[in-house]
Amino acid sequence: MSKLHSILLGVTLALTAQTTLAQRPGRVQAPVTKLGTYYNQLNDQLTLHKDNKPVIGVSCSNTMKATCTRSIELAGGIPYILPVTTDVDLLEDILERLDGVMMTGGEDVNPAYYNAEPHEKLGGVNDQRDDFELMLFKKASDRSMPIFGVCRGLQLINVAMGGTLIQDIPSEKPSDINHAAYSLGADAAHEISITNGSLTAEILGSSYAVNSRHHQGIQKLAPELKITAWSMPDSIPEAIEAYPIRPIYAVQFHPELNAAKGDPTHLKFFQHLVKQAALYAQAKDIHTRIFSVDTHCDTPMGFSRGSSLGKRSERQQVSIPKMKEGRLDAQFLAAFLSQRELDEASMKKAAENCQTIIDNIYKEVAKYSDYCGIAVTEEDGLRLKAEGKKAFYIGIENGYGIGNDISLIRKYYNQGVNYITLCHSADNAICNSSTRTADENKGLTEFGKKVVKEMNKVGMTIDLSHASMGTFWDVMKLSKLPVICSHSGAKDMFFHDRNLNDDQLRALAKNGGVIQVCIFAGYMSPDAKKTNIDDVVAHIDHCVKVAGIDHVGIGSDFDGGGGVLGCRGSNDMIHITVKLLEKGYTEEQLRKIWGGNFFRVLMANRKAGK
Repeated sequence: MSKLHSILLGVTLALTAQTTLAQRPGRVQAPVTKLGTYYNQLNDQLTLHKDNKPVIGVSCSNTMKATCTRSIELAGGIPYILPVTTDVDLLEDILERLDGVMMTGGEDVNPAYYNAEPHEKLGGVNDQRDDFELMLFKKASDRSMPIFGVCRGLQLINVAMGGTLIQDIPSEKPSDINHAAYSLGADAAHEISITNGSLTAEILGSSYAVNSRHHQGIQKLAPELKITAWSMPDSIPEAIEAYPIRPIYAVQFHPELNAAKGDPTHLKFFQHLVKQAALYAQAKDIHTRIFSVDTHCDTPMGFSRGSSLGKRSERQQVSIPKMKEGRLDAQFLAAFLSQRELDEASMKKAAENCQTIIDNIYKEVAKYSDYCGIAVTEEDGLRLKAEGKKAFYIGIENGYGIGNDISLIRKYYNQGVNYITLCHSADNAICNSSTRTADENKGLTEFGKKVVKEMNKVGMTIDLSHASMGTFWDVMKLSKLPVICSHSGAKDMFFHDRNLNDDQLRALAKNGGVIQVCIFAGYMSPDAKKTNIDDVVAHIDHCVKVAGIDHVGIGSDFDGGGGVLGCRGSNDMIHITVKLLEKGYTEEQLRKIWGGNFFRVLMANRKAGK
C-alpha cells in the first residue's frame, strides 16, 4: 500500500483524537497543534456571524496569510487560517463549521505520496503539512465541500485524487518559459491557453498572461479531473477542474496576489469560491430543518460479508458516518431477493431468506443504538433526528419474498416493513418485470391482484420500480391507495425499461403517489461511465415539471449499482441539494423532495390500513 493510500484509508473511525504523526528527521516541520488551544480558537473565530457570510478555511504558509485572507474578504467570505493538525476530532469539528476550503502555495509535495523517487532538484518539503492537507482534502471532498487550490494546492489536489507530478519542470521539461518566475499584474510571466466553456474561461477568457512561482507541475492527471488551461508553448497544465461535477478547481499561478490588491479579474476566482461556499452553507442550514430520506439502498446484502453501518468504508456507499457527512437523516434498507424458481420449495425458501434479512437489519442497527435506530413512521424518524441519531427504515425488494403465502404481507408490516417492490429484474408469481420479459404489456397475475388488494388492506405501500408497463397500469386501475416507485428515472429523459414515461408520471401524480428518482448511472444517460450528478438533477427537474412538485423524491439504489460522478454515496447527498438550489428550488420544495412527499404517501397508506 502506498504512503498516500495509507494516509487516506487511515482517516476513518479507527483514528483517535490524539493521533499525531511522528517527526521525520531531515524535513521541514510545521508545528502540530494541540486540542485544547484550538478548540478555544475555534469558538472565538468560527461563531455565527450576523451577516451570515460563508466561512472559508485556508491552509497556507505564514508568508501567504495576508493575501489569501484579504482575497477571501474582498470576495465576501470570512477566512479562517487552518491549524496544521493531525488530530482527527479537531479537524472534524473545524470542517463542521466551514463552508469551503482554500489550499495554497508553499513547499514541494513529497514524491513518496505518488510512489516516486525524489528528484535531485526537489525543493523543500514539509511532511506534516502534506499529511495534514491530504487529510483535509479527503475529509472536505467527502463532504462535497467547495475546494480551491493555488500552485501547491493544485499539485496536492492532483496527487490526492490519484495523479502524479513533475518534480522539477526546468530540468524535466525545459522550455523558454521560466515557470519559477515571480511577477504581478502587467509584468506577467507567461501566457496560458484556456479551454472554452470551462470555469477558467468564464473567469479569464480564452487566453491570459499569468504570474508564476512554481517549479513542480502535473505529470499524470488524476481521474475525475480535467485540464482547462495550459502554458504556452510547453503545455504545462495551469488550471484543473472537477467542476461542475464536483466543486473542486485549482490553478498553478497566484491569483491571490493580485486579488488582494483589488484586481477584478483575479478576484473572480475567490468570488466563485465564496458563491459556492454560500450555497453549501445554505444547503447545510436547510438540512437542519428538513427530514431527508433516501428510499432505497441494498446495503444489507453486505451484512453477511462483513459490511457495517457503523464503519466508513470507501466501497460501501451507505453508512452512519457517510450519512452524517452528507446531512442525510434517514435511509430505507432493502431486504433484497434475487428472483429464482417459482416452485413451492423455492418460494418457501425465498420467504425464509426474506425473514433472515429483516432480522439481520434489526441486529445491525442494534449494534449502533447510540447513533441510530429502526424507524417505522415519520414521527419515529423525526424523534431520532431530534436525538442526534440516524433513522433506518425497511422495505422489501421483490415480492418473491412473500412466496405464495399472502399472510406474510401483514407479518412483514407488523415487523416494520413499509413497502414491497412487487418484482425485480424477472417475472415472478405476482407480476411481469420491466426486464427480461417477453411482453411488457403483460401485468399482474391473478395472485398478483390478490397481493395488491391485501397490501391496500394492510396499509403496506406498493412499490412499482422494476415493474413492466402492463403491471404499472394494472396497479393504477386496481390500487385504492397511492403507490411509489422507490428508485426509478424518467424515460423521456433517457429511454430505459426501468424508467417511467411522461404518461406514467402524470398517472402516478393523479394516483397521489411519488417517483423517487434513482442515482443509477445506467438509468440516467446513454454513457454510464460519464453519467454525473447533473444528469440525476435533470431527471428530478423533469419529473417535477411533469408530475408536479408534490410527487417527486430521491431513492439512490446505493450498494446495489447506484452512484454517479459527483454522487458516489450517502456522503454526497448534500451535493444534490446544492445543485437544486442552483436551479432555484426553494426550501419548501426541497423539504418535499427530500421526504415530505414520500412520507405523505407512506403515512396515508398506514392510516388507511386495517
